[in-house]
Amino acid sequence: MWTIPNILTYLRILLIPVFVVIFYLPVEWARLVCAVVFTVAAITDWLDGYLARRLEQTSPLGAFLDPVADKLMVAVALVLLVQADPRIALALPAAVIIGREITVSALREWMAEVGARAKVAVSMAGKLKTTAQMIAIVLLILKDPILGIPVGTIGIALLYIAALLTLWSMYLYLRAAWPSLTAGAHSPSSRGRG
Repeated sequence: MWTIPNILTYLRILLIPVFVVIFYLPVEWARLVCAVVFTVAAITDWLDGYLARRLEQTSPLGAFLDPVADKLMVAVALVLLVQADPRIALALPAAVIIGREITVSALREWMAEVGARAKVAVSMAGKLKTTAQMIAIVLLILKDPILGIPVGTIGIALLYIAALLTLWSMYLYLRAAWPSLTAGAHSPSSRGRG
C-alpha cells in the first residue's frame, strides 16, 4: 500500500484541493503557482506508472487509483478554467474531454466485468491526447502572454487538438470493444442502470 508509486498517486490526489485553493487566491502569483502544482501532478502521473513497472511495485490499488487521480485533477482544472473564463471556445473542448473520460472509464469497467479489459488498454492515441491536454491546461492556467508569447491562445489550440485526439482515441476504444458490447449472450444482465 505504501509503495513509492502509490505515495506519488496519493500526493497527486492531495494536490487537488491545494490546486483549487491557490486558484482562487486573490494574489498575482496564484496562476503561476497553480501551473507549477498542475505540472508536478502531471509529472507524478508519468513517474508513478514508470516506477511501478521499474520497481515491480504494481498493485490493484495503484491500478485503480492512478487513473482516478489523473482524471480528477484534469476534470477539476478544466472546470475551474471554464468557470474563470466561461466562453464556448473553452467550454466545448472541456466538455468533450470530461465526457470522454467518463465514457471510457465506464467502458473499461464494463469490459473488465466481461473479462475483456485488455481490449481497451491505453493506446498511443490516448497517450498523445494526455500529453496535449496536460500542456494545454498548464498554458491555460498561465493565461497571460509570457515574453510576448500568447500562451493562452496556444493553450486553447492545444486543448482543441487534445479534444480531437480524445474523440479519436474514444472511437478506437469503442471499436475494439464493439464485439463485446454487441454480444448479448456475454453481456452482464441489466446491471448499473441506476
